Amino acid sequence: MPANPLLKPAELKYIWSDSDIKAVVTLPTLLSNAMEATKDFAVTPRMICVSDRQSTPTGIAILEELLELGSNKPISTPELSENDAAVCIYTSGTEGKPKGALLSHRNLIRNCAQFTQVIYFKPEDNLLCVLPLFHSFAATVCQNASIFCGCSFTMLEMFHPGRVLEAIEKYKVTIFPGVPSMYAAIAHHTPDRVYDLSSLKLCVSGGAPMPVALMREVESKYGVIIIEGDGPTECSPVTSANPPNGVRKPGSIGLPLPEMEMQIWDDNDQELRDGEIGELVVRGDNVMLGYHNQPNATADAMRHGWYHTGDLGYRDSDGYFYIVDRKKDMIIMGGINIYPREIEEVLYSHPMILAAAVIGIPHEVRGEDIVAVVQLKEGAEITPREIISYCRERLANFKVPRKVIIRASLPLGGTGKVLKRLLKKELEMEMTP
Repeated sequence: MPANPLLKPAELKYIWSDSDIKAVVTLPTLLSNAMEATKDFAVTPRMICVSDRQSTPTGIAILEELLELGSNKPISTPELSENDAAVCIYTSGTEGKPKGALLSHRNLIRNCAQFTQVIYFKPEDNLLCVLPLFHSFAATVCQNASIFCGCSFTMLEMFHPGRVLEAIEKYKVTIFPGVPSMYAAIAHHTPDRVYDLSSLKLCVSGGAPMPVALMREVESKYGVIIIEGDGPTECSPVTSANPPNGVRKPGSIGLPLPEMEMQIWDDNDQELRDGEIGELVVRGDNVMLGYHNQPNATADAMRHGWYHTGDLGYRDSDGYFYIVDRKKDMIIMGGINIYPREIEEVLYSHPMILAAAVIGIPHEVRGEDIVAVVQLKEGAEITPREIISYCRERLANFKVPRKVIIRASLPLGGTGKVLKRLLKKELEMEMTP
Protein backbone atom coordinates (compact mmCIF):
# COMPACT_ATOMS: atom_id res chain seq x y z
CA MET A 1 0.00 0.00 0.00
CA PRO A 2 2.19 2.86 -1.26
CA ALA A 3 1.82 6.31 0.30
CA ASN A 4 2.82 9.74 -0.94
CA PRO A 5 5.79 10.88 1.22
CA LEU A 6 4.41 14.44 1.13
CA LEU A 7 1.34 13.44 3.15
CA LYS A 8 0.99 14.87 6.64
CA PRO A 9 0.62 12.57 9.69
CA ALA A 10 -3.17 13.12 9.87
CA GLU A 11 -3.52 12.09 6.22
CA LEU A 12 -1.31 9.04 6.71
CA LYS A 13 -3.24 8.10 9.82
CA TYR A 14 -6.50 7.94 7.89
CA ILE A 15 -5.31 5.72 5.03
CA TRP A 16 -3.14 3.52 7.27
CA SER A 17 -5.90 2.91 9.78
CA ASP A 18 -8.41 2.34 6.99
CA SER A 19 -6.12 -0.22 5.32
CA ASP A 20 -5.09 -1.82 8.66
CA ILE A 21 -1.38 -1.86 7.91
CA LYS A 22 0.99 -4.18 9.79
CA ALA A 23 4.36 -2.65 8.87
CA VAL A 24 5.88 0.51 7.41
CA VAL A 25 9.02 0.62 5.26
CA THR A 26 10.30 4.18 5.24
CA LEU A 27 13.32 6.53 5.26
CA PRO A 28 14.93 8.37 8.18
CA THR A 29 13.61 11.72 6.92
CA LEU A 30 10.04 10.36 6.96
CA LEU A 31 10.22 8.29 10.14
CA SER A 32 8.91 10.99 12.48
CA ASN A 33 5.81 11.47 10.32
CA ALA A 34 5.23 7.71 10.27
CA MET A 35 5.60 7.47 14.06
CA GLU A 36 3.24 10.41 14.58
CA ALA A 37 0.65 8.90 12.23
CA THR A 38 0.59 5.58 14.11
CA LYS A 39 0.96 6.73 17.73
CA ASP A 40 -2.72 6.09 18.59
CA PHE A 41 -2.99 2.70 16.87
CA ALA A 42 -4.11 -0.17 19.09
CA VAL A 43 -1.21 -2.22 17.72
CA THR A 44 1.73 -0.16 16.53
CA PRO A 45 2.87 -1.28 13.05
CA ARG A 46 6.44 -2.51 12.72
CA MET A 47 8.74 0.28 11.50
CA ILE A 48 11.47 -0.73 9.05
CA CYS A 49 13.69 2.26 8.39
CA VAL A 50 15.96 2.09 5.36
CA SER A 51 19.06 3.88 6.60
CA ASP A 52 21.67 5.22 4.17
CA ARG A 53 22.50 4.29 0.59
CA GLN A 54 25.53 2.23 1.59
CA SER A 55 23.57 -0.02 3.93
CA THR A 56 20.22 -0.11 2.14
CA PRO A 57 18.69 -3.54 2.72
CA THR A 58 17.68 -5.58 -0.28
CA GLY A 59 14.10 -6.47 -0.98
CA ILE A 60 14.80 -9.97 0.33
CA ALA A 61 16.21 -8.58 3.58
CA ILE A 62 13.11 -6.45 4.12
CA LEU A 63 10.87 -9.44 3.44
CA GLU A 64 12.84 -11.54 5.90
CA GLU A 65 12.33 -8.92 8.59
CA LEU A 66 8.64 -8.65 7.78
CA LEU A 67 8.20 -12.42 7.90
CA GLU A 68 10.47 -12.84 10.93
CA LEU A 69 12.47 -15.54 9.18
CA GLY A 70 15.21 -15.14 11.75
CA SER A 71 12.97 -16.36 14.54
CA ASN A 72 11.64 -19.79 15.39
CA LYS A 73 8.08 -18.83 14.54
CA PRO A 74 6.60 -20.99 11.79
CA ILE A 75 5.85 -19.18 8.56
CA SER A 76 2.70 -20.15 6.70
CA THR A 77 2.51 -19.24 3.03
CA PRO A 78 -1.06 -18.31 2.02
CA GLU A 79 -2.57 -19.71 -1.12
CA LEU A 80 -2.94 -16.89 -3.63
CA SER A 81 -4.70 -16.57 -6.96
CA GLU A 82 -4.37 -14.01 -9.72
CA ASN A 83 -7.67 -12.51 -8.58
CA ASP A 84 -6.43 -11.72 -5.07
CA ALA A 85 -5.54 -8.11 -4.23
CA ALA A 86 -1.91 -7.23 -4.95
CA VAL A 87 -1.92 -3.54 -4.03
CA CYS A 88 -4.19 -0.95 -2.48
CA ILE A 89 -3.67 2.53 -3.93
CA TYR A 90 -5.53 5.39 -2.33
CA THR A 91 -7.09 7.93 -4.66
CA SER A 92 -6.40 11.62 -4.25
CA GLY A 93 -9.62 12.24 -2.36
CA THR A 94 -11.01 14.92 -4.67
CA GLU A 95 -14.51 13.98 -3.48
CA GLY A 96 -14.26 13.55 0.30
CA LYS A 97 -11.90 11.10 1.98
CA PRO A 98 -9.47 9.07 -0.15
CA LYS A 99 -10.66 5.63 -1.24
CA GLY A 100 -8.39 2.60 -1.47
CA ALA A 101 -8.58 1.05 -4.92
CA LEU A 102 -7.86 -2.69 -4.66
CA LEU A 103 -5.96 -3.92 -7.72
CA SER A 104 -5.44 -7.65 -8.24
CA HIS A 105 -2.41 -9.44 -9.66
CA ARG A 106 -4.47 -10.04 -12.81
CA ASN A 107 -5.43 -6.37 -13.05
CA LEU A 108 -1.78 -5.30 -13.05
CA ILE A 109 -0.48 -8.02 -15.37
CA ARG A 110 -3.29 -7.59 -17.90
CA ASN A 111 -2.78 -3.83 -17.97
CA CYS A 112 0.91 -4.32 -18.75
CA ALA A 113 -0.02 -6.71 -21.56
CA GLN A 114 -2.64 -4.31 -22.91
CA PHE A 115 -0.43 -1.22 -22.78
CA THR A 116 2.66 -2.81 -24.30
CA GLN A 117 0.66 -4.12 -27.26
CA VAL A 118 0.09 -0.47 -28.22
CA ILE A 119 3.39 1.04 -27.06
CA TYR A 120 5.79 -1.83 -27.50
CA PHE A 121 8.77 -1.93 -25.15
CA LYS A 122 11.72 -3.77 -26.65
CA PRO A 123 14.30 -5.50 -24.43
CA GLU A 124 16.89 -2.90 -25.47
CA ASP A 125 14.67 0.02 -24.41
CA ASN A 126 15.50 2.15 -21.39
CA LEU A 127 12.74 4.20 -19.78
CA LEU A 128 13.47 7.23 -17.65
CA CYS A 129 11.39 7.13 -14.46
CA VAL A 130 11.06 10.50 -12.74
CA LEU A 131 7.43 10.00 -11.79
CA PRO A 132 6.78 8.95 -8.18
CA LEU A 133 6.26 5.19 -7.85
CA PHE A 134 3.48 5.60 -5.29
CA HIS A 135 1.35 6.73 -8.26
CA SER A 136 -0.20 4.09 -10.51
CA PHE A 137 1.05 5.79 -13.72
CA ALA A 138 4.69 5.28 -12.79
CA ALA A 139 4.08 1.93 -11.10
CA THR A 140 2.58 0.43 -14.26
CA VAL A 141 4.12 2.31 -17.20
CA CYS A 142 7.64 2.70 -15.81
CA GLN A 143 8.11 -0.19 -13.40
CA ASN A 144 5.70 -3.06 -14.10
CA ALA A 145 5.62 -2.75 -17.88
CA SER A 146 9.44 -2.62 -18.05
CA ILE A 147 9.74 -5.79 -15.98
CA PHE A 148 6.93 -7.39 -18.01
CA CYS A 149 8.78 -6.72 -21.28
CA GLY A 150 12.29 -7.36 -20.01
CA CYS A 151 13.66 -3.86 -20.66
CA SER A 152 15.28 -1.49 -18.19
CA PHE A 153 14.28 1.76 -16.55
CA THR A 154 16.52 4.44 -15.09
CA MET A 155 15.33 6.26 -11.99
CA LEU A 156 15.89 9.86 -10.93
CA GLU A 157 15.15 10.77 -7.33
CA MET A 158 13.50 14.06 -8.22
CA PHE A 159 12.46 16.02 -11.28
CA HIS A 160 14.49 18.84 -12.75
CA PRO A 161 14.39 19.60 -16.49
CA GLY A 162 18.18 19.90 -16.76
CA ARG A 163 18.74 16.59 -14.97
CA VAL A 164 16.20 14.90 -17.25
CA LEU A 165 18.02 16.07 -20.38
CA GLU A 166 21.35 15.02 -18.87
CA ALA A 167 20.00 11.57 -17.97
CA ILE A 168 18.54 11.01 -21.45
CA GLU A 169 21.96 11.68 -22.95
CA LYS A 170 24.00 9.78 -20.35
CA TYR A 171 21.88 6.64 -20.14
CA LYS A 172 20.67 6.56 -23.76
CA VAL A 173 17.05 6.77 -22.68
CA THR A 174 14.60 5.71 -25.39
CA ILE A 175 11.22 6.37 -23.73
CA PHE A 176 10.27 9.15 -21.32
CA PRO A 177 6.91 9.00 -19.48
CA GLY A 178 5.89 12.26 -17.83
CA VAL A 179 3.01 14.50 -16.83
CA PRO A 180 2.14 17.78 -18.60
CA SER A 181 3.71 19.98 -15.92
CA MET A 182 7.03 18.20 -16.48
CA TYR A 183 6.81 18.75 -20.23
CA ALA A 184 6.02 22.43 -19.62
CA ALA A 185 9.15 22.78 -17.47
CA ILE A 186 11.27 21.01 -20.09
CA ALA A 187 9.82 23.13 -22.91
CA HIS A 188 10.67 26.37 -21.14
CA HIS A 189 14.02 25.28 -19.74
CA THR A 190 17.13 26.96 -21.14
CA PRO A 191 19.83 24.25 -21.12
CA ASP A 192 23.43 25.14 -20.28
CA ARG A 193 24.61 23.20 -23.32
CA VAL A 194 23.37 21.14 -26.25
CA TYR A 195 22.38 17.63 -25.17
CA ASP A 196 22.47 14.59 -27.43
CA LEU A 197 18.89 13.29 -27.29
CA SER A 198 19.14 11.11 -30.37
CA SER A 199 18.36 7.95 -28.38
CA LEU A 200 14.92 9.29 -27.37
CA LYS A 201 12.28 7.84 -29.67
CA LEU A 202 9.07 8.42 -27.75
CA CYS A 203 7.49 10.42 -24.93
CA VAL A 204 4.36 9.33 -23.08
CA SER A 205 2.03 11.78 -21.34
CA GLY A 206 -0.59 10.95 -18.74
CA GLY A 207 -1.79 11.83 -15.25
CA ALA A 208 -3.53 15.01 -16.43
CA PRO A 209 -4.80 16.48 -19.73
CA MET A 210 -2.01 17.52 -22.10
CA PRO A 211 -2.68 20.95 -23.64
CA VAL A 212 -2.35 20.70 -27.42
CA ALA A 213 -0.28 23.90 -27.61
CA LEU A 214 2.22 22.51 -25.09
CA MET A 215 2.43 19.19 -26.94
CA ARG A 216 3.29 20.94 -30.18
CA GLU A 217 5.84 23.18 -28.44
CA VAL A 218 7.73 20.23 -26.94
CA GLU A 219 7.61 18.20 -30.15
CA SER A 220 8.88 21.14 -32.20
CA LYS A 221 11.72 21.98 -29.79
CA TYR A 222 13.01 18.44 -29.24
CA GLY A 223 11.93 16.61 -32.39
CA VAL A 224 10.16 13.76 -30.59
CA ILE A 225 6.50 12.73 -30.59
CA ILE A 226 4.36 12.64 -27.45
CA ILE A 227 1.79 9.89 -27.08
CA GLU A 228 -1.08 10.88 -24.80
CA GLY A 229 -2.92 8.19 -22.90
CA ASP A 230 -5.45 8.12 -20.12
CA GLY A 231 -6.84 6.09 -17.28
CA PRO A 232 -7.68 6.28 -13.57
CA THR A 233 -5.99 4.46 -10.70
CA GLU A 234 -9.03 2.17 -10.54
CA CYS A 235 -8.05 0.77 -13.97
CA SER A 236 -4.44 -0.10 -13.09
CA PRO A 237 -4.40 2.67 -14.62
CA VAL A 238 -4.16 2.78 -18.45
CA THR A 239 -7.36 2.52 -20.49
CA SER A 240 -6.49 4.23 -23.79
CA ALA A 241 -3.62 5.67 -25.81
CA ASN A 242 -2.86 7.20 -29.17
CA PRO A 243 -1.09 4.61 -31.35
CA PRO A 244 2.55 5.58 -32.06
CA ASN A 245 2.47 3.86 -35.45
CA GLY A 246 -1.09 4.75 -36.43
CA VAL A 247 -3.22 7.88 -36.63
CA ARG A 248 -2.33 10.15 -33.74
CA LYS A 249 -4.89 12.78 -32.82
CA PRO A 250 -3.48 15.52 -30.55
CA GLY A 251 -6.04 16.50 -27.95
CA SER A 252 -7.57 13.03 -27.81
CA ILE A 253 -6.82 10.23 -25.35
CA GLY A 254 -6.67 7.86 -28.30
CA LEU A 255 -8.22 4.45 -28.77
CA PRO A 256 -9.16 1.89 -26.11
CA LEU A 257 -6.38 -0.57 -25.31
CA PRO A 258 -6.81 -4.13 -26.61
CA GLU A 259 -9.54 -6.05 -24.74
CA MET A 260 -10.70 -2.76 -23.20
CA GLU A 261 -14.27 -1.58 -23.71
CA MET A 262 -15.08 2.15 -23.55
CA GLN A 263 -18.38 3.92 -24.03
CA ILE A 264 -20.00 7.30 -23.39
CA TRP A 265 -23.14 7.19 -21.20
CA ASP A 266 -25.74 9.76 -20.19
CA ASP A 267 -26.95 10.39 -16.63
CA ASN A 268 -29.38 7.46 -16.99
CA ASP A 269 -26.55 5.05 -17.88
CA GLN A 270 -27.61 4.88 -21.53
CA GLU A 271 -25.02 4.84 -24.31
CA LEU A 272 -24.74 8.02 -26.36
CA ARG A 273 -23.96 8.43 -30.04
CA ASP A 274 -20.67 9.64 -31.50
CA GLY A 275 -20.08 13.32 -30.80
CA GLU A 276 -22.43 13.50 -27.81
CA ILE A 277 -20.91 14.46 -24.45
CA GLY A 278 -21.45 12.18 -21.50
CA GLU A 279 -19.57 10.18 -18.87
CA LEU A 280 -16.76 7.88 -19.95
CA VAL A 281 -17.31 4.31 -18.70
CA VAL A 282 -14.92 1.38 -19.12
CA ARG A 283 -14.85 -2.38 -18.73
CA GLY A 284 -11.94 -4.82 -18.86
CA ASP A 285 -9.60 -7.17 -16.99
CA ASN A 286 -7.64 -4.20 -15.65
CA VAL A 287 -10.58 -2.70 -13.72
CA MET A 288 -10.20 -2.87 -9.93
CA LEU A 289 -11.75 -5.38 -7.56
CA GLY A 290 -13.41 -2.50 -5.71
CA TYR A 291 -12.77 0.05 -2.97
CA HIS A 292 -11.40 -1.25 0.33
CA ASN A 293 -14.09 -1.25 3.04
CA GLN A 294 -16.45 0.81 0.87
CA PRO A 295 -19.11 -1.46 -0.67
CA ASN A 296 -21.51 1.40 -1.40
CA ALA A 297 -18.87 3.45 -3.23
CA THR A 298 -17.85 0.31 -5.15
CA ALA A 299 -21.44 -0.42 -6.18
CA ASP A 300 -21.95 3.16 -7.33
CA ALA A 301 -18.73 3.27 -9.34
CA MET A 302 -19.29 -0.17 -10.91
CA ARG A 303 -22.94 0.19 -11.96
CA HIS A 304 -24.03 -2.38 -14.56
CA GLY A 305 -20.54 -3.88 -14.50
CA TRP A 306 -18.88 -0.79 -15.99
CA TYR A 307 -16.50 1.50 -14.09
CA HIS A 308 -17.78 5.09 -14.16
CA THR A 309 -14.70 7.29 -14.47
CA GLY A 310 -16.28 10.65 -13.64
CA ASP A 311 -14.75 12.06 -16.86
CA LEU A 312 -16.96 13.86 -19.35
CA GLY A 313 -16.06 13.21 -22.96
CA TYR A 314 -17.13 12.02 -26.37
CA ARG A 315 -16.12 9.58 -29.10
CA ASP A 316 -15.53 10.64 -32.69
CA SER A 317 -16.52 8.71 -35.81
CA ASP A 318 -13.10 7.01 -35.92
CA GLY A 319 -13.50 5.61 -32.40
CA TYR A 320 -11.06 8.04 -30.73
CA PHE A 321 -12.09 9.35 -27.33
CA TYR A 322 -11.79 12.91 -26.03
CA ILE A 323 -12.02 14.19 -22.45
CA VAL A 324 -13.67 17.58 -22.13
CA ASP A 325 -13.46 17.74 -18.33
CA ARG A 326 -14.09 16.08 -15.02
CA LYS A 327 -17.79 15.77 -14.29
CA LYS A 328 -17.33 17.47 -10.93
CA ASP A 329 -15.33 20.34 -12.51
CA MET A 330 -18.02 21.29 -15.04
CA ILE A 331 -19.26 24.85 -14.54
CA ILE A 332 -22.97 25.57 -14.83
CA MET A 333 -23.58 29.27 -15.45
CA GLY A 334 -27.11 30.44 -16.11
CA GLY A 335 -28.13 26.87 -16.91
CA ILE A 336 -25.39 26.43 -19.55
CA ASN A 337 -22.73 23.71 -19.21
CA ILE A 338 -19.20 25.08 -19.54
CA TYR A 339 -16.14 22.84 -19.68
CA PRO A 340 -13.05 24.42 -18.06
CA ARG A 341 -10.61 22.40 -20.15
CA GLU A 342 -11.80 24.13 -23.35
CA ILE A 343 -10.97 27.50 -21.79
CA GLU A 344 -7.67 26.20 -20.42
CA GLU A 345 -6.61 25.07 -23.91
CA VAL A 346 -7.04 28.68 -25.09
CA LEU A 347 -5.07 30.02 -22.14
CA TYR A 348 -2.23 27.54 -22.75
CA SER A 349 -2.02 28.72 -26.34
CA HIS A 350 -1.01 32.20 -25.13
CA PRO A 351 2.78 32.58 -25.51
CA MET A 352 3.17 34.20 -22.08
CA ILE A 353 1.16 31.69 -20.00
CA LEU A 354 2.94 28.73 -18.40
CA ALA A 355 0.05 27.13 -16.49
CA ALA A 356 -3.67 27.70 -16.11
CA ALA A 357 -6.65 26.45 -14.14
CA VAL A 358 -10.28 27.44 -14.71
CA ILE A 359 -12.79 26.93 -11.92
CA GLY A 360 -16.35 27.88 -11.09
CA ILE A 361 -17.02 30.22 -8.16
CA PRO A 362 -20.56 30.45 -6.72
CA HIS A 363 -22.62 33.44 -7.90
CA GLU A 364 -26.00 34.34 -6.41
CA VAL A 365 -27.59 35.16 -9.81
CA ARG A 366 -25.73 33.14 -12.45
CA GLY A 367 -25.12 30.08 -10.29
CA GLU A 368 -21.38 30.12 -10.99
CA ASP A 369 -18.86 32.54 -12.41
CA ILE A 370 -15.79 31.56 -14.45
CA VAL A 371 -12.46 32.39 -12.82
CA ALA A 372 -9.11 31.68 -14.47
CA VAL A 373 -5.93 31.41 -12.40
CA VAL A 374 -2.74 31.57 -14.43
CA GLN A 375 1.01 31.36 -13.93
CA LEU A 376 3.12 33.36 -16.35
CA LYS A 377 6.36 32.26 -17.95
CA GLU A 378 9.51 33.67 -16.46
CA GLY A 379 9.96 37.33 -17.38
CA ALA A 380 6.52 37.60 -19.01
CA GLU A 381 4.39 40.68 -18.41
CA ILE A 382 0.69 40.80 -19.19
CA THR A 383 -2.40 42.09 -17.42
CA PRO A 384 -5.58 40.17 -16.55
CA ARG A 385 -7.52 42.48 -18.88
CA GLU A 386 -5.26 41.53 -21.79
CA ILE A 387 -5.77 37.83 -21.03
CA ILE A 388 -9.54 38.29 -20.98
CA SER A 389 -9.36 40.08 -24.34
CA TYR A 390 -7.30 37.19 -25.74
CA CYS A 391 -10.00 34.75 -24.61
CA ARG A 392 -12.79 36.91 -25.98
CA GLU A 393 -11.24 36.70 -29.46
CA ARG A 394 -11.25 32.89 -29.33
CA LEU A 395 -14.25 31.90 -27.20
CA ALA A 396 -17.95 32.57 -27.15
CA ASN A 397 -18.76 35.39 -24.74
CA PHE A 398 -20.39 33.08 -22.18
CA LYS A 399 -17.16 31.03 -21.95
CA VAL A 400 -14.85 34.00 -21.34
CA PRO A 401 -13.54 34.17 -17.74
CA ARG A 402 -15.19 36.91 -15.71
CA LYS A 403 -12.00 37.25 -13.70
CA VAL A 404 -8.34 36.38 -14.25
CA ILE A 405 -5.94 36.02 -11.33
CA ILE A 406 -2.18 35.92 -11.91
CA ARG A 407 -0.22 33.90 -9.38
CA ALA A 408 3.44 33.05 -8.94
CA SER A 409 2.52 29.33 -8.95
CA LEU A 410 -0.44 26.96 -8.89
CA PRO A 411 -0.93 24.27 -6.21
CA LEU A 412 0.16 20.92 -7.61
CA GLY A 413 -0.28 17.36 -6.41
CA GLY A 414 2.42 14.72 -6.26
CA THR A 415 2.17 14.00 -9.99
CA GLY A 416 2.02 17.61 -11.15
CA LYS A 417 -1.76 17.84 -11.49
CA VAL A 418 -3.30 21.19 -10.48
CA LEU A 419 -5.24 20.78 -7.25
CA LYS A 420 -8.44 22.51 -8.35
CA ARG A 421 -10.34 21.59 -5.19
CA LEU A 422 -7.73 23.36 -3.05
CA LEU A 423 -7.56 26.30 -5.44
CA LYS A 424 -11.35 26.68 -5.45
CA LYS A 425 -11.46 26.61 -1.66
CA GLU A 426 -8.76 29.29 -1.46
CA LEU A 427 -10.55 31.56 -3.94
CA GLU A 428 -13.93 31.15 -2.27
CA MET A 429 -12.36 32.21 1.04
CA GLU A 430 -10.68 35.19 -0.62
CA MET A 431 -13.91 36.31 -2.28
CA THR A 432 -16.09 35.89 0.79
CA PRO A 433 -16.92 39.37 2.14
